[in-house]
Amino acid sequence: MKLKLDENVHTDVAPALRALGHDVLTVHDQNLAGHPDADIARALHQEQRGLVTFDLDFADIRRYPPTWFAGIVVLRLGAPTATNQIAALTRFFTEFTDIAGHLWIVEHTRARDWTS
Repeated sequence: MKLKLDENVHTDVAPALRALGHDVLTVHDQNLAGHPDADIARALHQEQRGLVTFDLDFADIRRYPPTWFAGIVVLRLGAPTATNQIAALTRFFTEFTDIAGHLWIVEHTRARDWTS
């Protein structure tokens, strides 16, 4: 799966997801850190990459319709440590292999599809 990690996702997450076989870039890799969400959304759409973020703005389906993207994963972790992020995302991407067109809210122990 092609993914982009937002600047608020820990840097240790990228290598962990790559080890699972995913094609992962970060907004830092592409000099998009600090850019408006609209710039990141355009890049996601052009590259057909799913987004992993803590940014709740991307959970606004009126502003960022999930069908326009290769998937949006919004993390909602009580303690957003690198270890917790890696554990939640490893669990999520092991269980769900096609996230395109969906908005997912990923917590410590569950994931919810908020597309409908």
